[in-house]
Amino acid sequence: MFDEIKKRRTFAIISHPDAGKTTLTEKLLLYGGAIHLAGSIKSRKTQRHAVSDWMEIEKQRGISVTSSVLQFDYAGCRINILDTPGHQDFSEDTYRTLMAVDSAVMIIDAAKGVEAQTKKLFKVCRSRRIPIFTFINKLDRYGKAPLDLTDELEDVLGIRSYPMNWPVGIDGKYLGVFDRRKNKIELFAEDTTHGQVERVSEIFEPDDPEVIKRIGKENFDALQDDLMLLDEAGENFDKEKVDAGELTPTFFGSAGTNFGVQNFLEEYLRLAPPPAPHISSDGIIEPEDEKFSAFVFKIQANMNPAHRDRLAFIRICSGKFERNMNVWHAASDKIIKLSQPQQFLAQERQIIEEAFPGDIVGLFDPGIFGIGDTLTDPAHKFKFEDFPIFPPEKFARVQPKDTMKRKQFAKGIEQLTQEGAIQLFNQVGAGTESYIVGTVGTLQFEVLQYRLKSEYGVDIILTMLGFEVARWLKFEDGTKVTPTSLRGADRGMFVFDRNENPVLLVENEWSLGWITDNNPKLLMNPVPFED
Repeated sequence: MFDEIKKRRTFAIISHPDAGKTTLTEKLLLYGGAIHLAGSIKSRKTQRHAVSDWMEIEKQRGISVTSSVLQFDYAGCRINILDTPGHQDFSEDTYRTLMAVDSAVMIIDAAKGVEAQTKKLFKVCRSRRIPIFTFINKLDRYGKAPLDLTDELEDVLGIRSYPMNWPVGIDGKYLGVFDRRKNKIELFAEDTTHGQVERVSEIFEPDDPEVIKRIGKENFDALQDDLMLLDEAGENFDKEKVDAGELTPTFFGSAGTNFGVQNFLEEYLRLAPPPAPHISSDGIIEPEDEKFSAFVFKIQANMNPAHRDRLAFIRICSGKFERNMNVWHAASDKIIKLSQPQQFLAQERQIIEEAFPGDIVGLFDPGIFGIGDTLTDPAHKFKFEDFPIFPPEKFARVQPKDTMKRKQFAKGIEQLTQEGAIQLFNQVGAGTESYIVGTVGTLQFEVLQYRLKSEYGVDIILTMLGFEVARWLKFEDGTKVTPTSLRGADRGMFVFDRNENPVLLVENEWSLGWITDNNPKLLMNPVPFED
């Protein structure tokens, strides 16, 4: 089992939207031999779509709205990639995914540098001390100078970088990369397939006369100057700092044209950490512990529309997973059997017999699992640390257009709520004719509307509400909060969450302040109170 653990590399790919996250994921699959022809995310020529974007809405919009799980073997390693949504409206899904990985690959657009969403995701990685590897993408287009981009990582994100390779050529017309560890120059042949097949390249010694002949004296001299500057004024490589998330190995390339992708993949696998320990109520749980443990970090309904199935994705933390094994489910305090375990290449899946720490496994979910649930060996019961909860900031009333489809509507809303992308509230006195839905971003409403229609056959009426703040309520003395016991309840909307906890939705912080001042014994929280 120790050997199996050391083979595992489990990581998330994070970036601002359109930096090339899903494209790089697919090119790693191409070089890993998992696919033979890469799809282009928005290509009209081929009408192909990225393997990791499996929802119909993702193919139409050219964006990722849910984390995908992809697994393949390469160079003696078992790789688990979690491709995450880049759009900020889906950041909650991304944050949860980062709980399940051992490292992260951060993609930077060479033309745009460090962008807003990248800063937020980097901050989460930094707080968890996750090792971060940087891939500066889109070198086939005009962009910022390589030295300016490495400076930006330190100035904007506050992390020092060590360039593992360095582009050869001039802006937008790079011809290859210099590998600093191997002290070799890799020059690429022209890309004539739009990145659909592996890029042909040749390796040269730095002083080979053929290099100057291929790239020109001016480019060769510029490369020598840059390398001298990096050696004299740049960071020293320090593996301990990399493992602590304090130094980011940085790679230059182009996922779209397969420029530098293989070099990145091989160096990442050499440097990235194997599965890490996890914090639990019983102390640190090491991957090598013989007793099985895992946690649920994602739930997805209808990955196979023909079967209307629900899958719970678990990250294995310790011990060996075996098909049909019995485990203790912390949330229900029951022993359950883990049947039909699956692993994935996007929505393509296969039943597996065993898996090891670091692996991501999908379990058939009849409705018993929740995000953050702990699963352990029945002889060693404990709970992993809780997942963060994000307060909703956008709200809407949703109801079915056709009242005859109320049953499908209720089922669809319930299942999509359990995925964690939306939060569901019941308005006092409204019954089950409509629900109040809260999300982190407005784009999630579009996805909700689309999925209720395509997966459950329900058209909905969606009415946006003017509330931007939600607060869970309770009185200091334990008295139940009701609309009549709360002064100022009419300044917002009084609702209950799925667990019948009272929540007040208000338009702004000013209204919240008024309610606070006029209810001195009231406690308010942006997320549910802990029991």
